[in-house]
Amino acid sequence: MSPITLDLFADTEPEQPPKRLQIGEQSCVLRGFALPWLDPLLIALEAILAAAPFRQMVTPGGFTMSVALSSCGTWGWTTDRSGYQYTRDDPQTGNPWPEMPEVFFELAQAAAREAGFAAFVPDSCLINRYVPGAKMSLHQDKDENSYAAPIVSVSLGLPATFLFGGFERGDKSQRVPLFHGDIVVWGGVDRLRYHGVLPIKDGHHPRLGEQRINFTFRTAR
Repeated sequence: MSPITLDLFADTEPEQPPKRLQIGEQSCVLRGFALPWLDPLLIALEAILAAAPFRQMVTPGGFTMSVALSSCGTWGWTTDRSGYQYTRDDPQTGNPWPEMPEVFFELAQAAAREAGFAAFVPDSCLINRYVPGAKMSLHQDKDENSYAAPIVSVSLGLPATFLFGGFERGDKSQRVPLFHGDIVVWGGVDRLRYHGVLPIKDGHHPRLGEQRINFTFRTAR
């Protein structure tokens, strides 16, 4: 069984009108916003992973990440003992990262517009796979050339608890529940807030099984 077995014929979850939850001055959660794009997103994702499979990367400190990663777009994000960086080529295959599918691009722009960032043009999508127990420690997204563009983060599959903190690692974090189809957008004055994900709890999602898939759209260069 592949690590991302999709049941494209399963009953879809009922779509709800998008609801906006403000979590900062220029940051919000768009509840269920990705659901209308779901089927083409999953089909496109399978093609990406066939060309650039998930892998667990090693941080500069020598720790293997619990989250498995891939990328698509002009730039892919990578980490190894030498540091964090964006690359045009997948270091695992030596080939350019897969092109960002049109449906990915359209969803990212639509969510950014809804959140007040109409000029967003993503050139990178980091794809994360969380299984139960996997987590993401508090961090800032600082590897981009400019912080003018927002971050657009799409949640699919198992629920997660998103940590949205302040501008110092030790600042108190909000704990924001995220569900299948939710999108978090943060930018502007909130762009460099620390954020992370608590360990994913055991569960089974009807479309994605025992995993959470996260797309994080960025303007890298």
